[in-house]
Amino acid sequence: MERCGQKYMTSVVKMFGPFTRNYYFRAFLHLVLSVPAGFLLATILGTACLAIASGIYLLAAIRGEKWIPIEQKPKERPQVGATIKQPPSNPPPRPPAEARKKPSEEQGEDAAIGGSPGGTQTNPIPVTDEVV
Repeated sequence: MERCGQKYMTSVVKMFGPFTRNYYFRAFLHLVLSVPAGFLLATILGTACLAIASGIYLLAAIRGEKWIPIEQKPKERPQVGATIKQPPSNPPPRPPAEARKKPSEEQGEDAAIGGSPGGTQTNPIPVTDEVV
């Protein structure tokens, strides 16, 4: 995952080629930069940090790690025909998927409870209209 501001440094590292991608070169560069800073007392902490970074880069290079740029991949848009497997057969509003029954089950149950075999639904709860 790309971090904030990383794309700018990625372009700089890619521009300088194999010198900046190579961890041996980075370890040597950090070590060389830490030597002059070690002569002043005010920069001893920076010298220690650069020397430690040099050691870390050297260890990473020995272990075979490599720098690979993070580049954004183009987003693939799903094709409309590929996402729709089967168009809906019932008009809206549709009941939830758990409540739907297969047509073969409906015909058998409708005939058993006295419903019409033509496919119309019968309401199992009586509906009354009470006007007060």
